[in-house]
Amino acid sequence: MTALGKLLKTTAFRLTLVYLAVFALFAAFLLGYFALNTRRLITEQITSTIDAEILGLAEQYNQGGIRRLVYVIEVRARRPGSSLYIVTTATGEGLAGNVAALAPGILDKPGWLETPYRRLEEAPGNEHNALARVSQLPGGFRLLVGRDLDERERLFEIVATAGRWSVAIVVVLGIAGGVFVSRRVLNRIDAMTHTTEKIMAGDLSGRLPVRGSGDEIDRLALNLNAMLERIEALMHGLREVSDNVAHDLKTPLTRLRNRCEEALRTAKSDADYRGALEATISESEDLIRTFNALLMIARAESGEARDYMTEFDAAEIVQDVSELYEPLAEDKGLTLRVDAHPAPVHANREMVSQALANLLDNAIKYAAAGKPREDGGRPEIVLSAQSKDNRVMLAVGDGGPGIPAADRLRVIERFVRLEQSRSEPGSGLGLSLVSAVAQLHGGELRLEDNAPGLKAVIDLPRAVPTGAT
Repeated sequence: MTALGKLLKTTAFRLTLVYLAVFALFAAFLLGYFALNTRRLITEQITSTIDAEILGLAEQYNQGGIRRLVYVIEVRARRPGSSLYIVTTATGEGLAGNVAALAPGILDKPGWLETPYRRLEEAPGNEHNALARVSQLPGGFRLLVGRDLDERERLFEIVATAGRWSVAIVVVLGIAGGVFVSRRVLNRIDAMTHTTEKIMAGDLSGRLPVRGSGDEIDRLALNLNAMLERIEALMHGLREVSDNVAHDLKTPLTRLRNRCEEALRTAKSDADYRGALEATISESEDLIRTFNALLMIARAESGEARDYMTEFDAAEIVQDVSELYEPLAEDKGLTLRVDAHPAPVHANREMVSQALANLLDNAIKYAAAGKPREDGGRPEIVLSAQSKDNRVMLAVGDGGPGIPAADRLRVIERFVRLEQSRSEPGSGLGLSLVSAVAQLHGGELRLEDNAPGLKAVIDLPRAVPTGAT
């Protein structure tokens, strides 16, 4: 397609043509209305002038008869720019006036009329148009008084010509403006198209150009760039997951296979086979838990869980999770303390519960490895729910070794495990799931220093009460 063809097919150019047609029609209507009203006004002025002259001439006739009327008309007819006059007898014989020729039968029709005429001093063929009134005087005499219409027609033609030129100029400037605007829009669209072609070719780092004008194309580009950043992040996460699954799950799968092969080679009794099967089942359960965690993270990141959100008090979940993990904390020699206040949220109950359970499970694993309390008491884990302003904070604080500030962002990534945690069972997906759940609900996961230990905070939006504005 040629550049001109692309230009003519742009929405901006078509909209310009539509607006141009509407404006041109409006301008033509306005100028036509002005011209017609100007013509009507001049006609009214002419008729008023003629009526006044006829009234004056009728008075002259009443005062001095036909002789006085003829004398007055002869005087008036010789003045420059005078009106048109003609007085005839009942038989049509001319007595006075400055009109040499009229259309046939004009004087036989009393009243207003438009007629071609020629003055006495003009050569034959040089005719004009006049608006005249024919009156019948006592004695059968006929009087015609008229005014030339050339002035009216010239003024009308001036307005009409100005109107035609105005519309022509509007059309030309409108088309030129449409071409200019369309070309600018087309250049921006072409730049976007070029970028999208690069993105479709696999370069997800491309971004649509933004000029900073704040117009609708800039707003569209900003939204699309935000979407592209999200897609790039998801694709990066997908590649990381694929790599991590390939590396981190290869070891347990290999270990599972080797254990089965070893059982086939070395097992001598049913007890040996049973032991191998139990170890295989335990290893398989760890793998299943890992895949379940990956699936839950995928559900959270895809937004699928938004369809199952309800309003509830997060303090209830805190109580439920604490009751579930309290026996485990007791077995580990830990004290589990709950500080729960009303905290209404609009969220997926299952996922928020799972996120809190992950944080509490991590805290129980590592709190026992922390420094003993100065008062000699058992290490303590605090599970809390607080509501402040328009936010809800669900927190788990422990007194364990904590996480260095430099590693707090890294441990949220999938399959990342710090050196001090590799001796503990786990897949490195717990904090990733908590972060994904927080982001699903428009919140965030913050890892803070608990001095000593770690405090993990899920910061969520507070549910707006029904009917609130």
